[in-house]
Amino acid sequence: MNIKSSQQLVEDANKTIETLSPEEVKRLMEKNEITLIDVRDIRELWRDGTIENSKHIPRGMLEFWLDPNSSYYQENKIKDSKKMVFFCAMGFRSALATKALVDMGFKNVANARGGFDALKNAGLKVIDKEKK
Repeated sequence: MNIKSSQQLVEDANKTIETLSPEEVKRLMEKNEITLIDVRDIRELWRDGTIENSKHIPRGMLEFWLDPNSSYYQENKIKDSKKMVFFCAMGFRSALATKALVDMGFKNVANARGGFDALKNAGLKVIDKEKK
């Protein structure tokens, strides 16, 4: 069987999506010009925290929560029209998430290069994610 590797999928996605540096993300967050979306698994957020003022949309639900025709649609997740910038642990899942939304027709989306650790190292504030 000849399949594309996950690494190849990420590389292909990165060729077609906008990617922002951690410093650009920090600057845009400070100006309140973007909506930062964490696509990591909830257990990662509980363990490591998340970026302050980011929204959480699990990678497995992203397309469903943002599709107005889906029974899972969550209009409140994207009611503002700011650019949505996605991040995960290292930038791989969020690259695929960004590409999926571009394929769906979203125009104002980007990936945060380097993921959670890069954003944290750029000085974005990390907060605890409480278990509900």
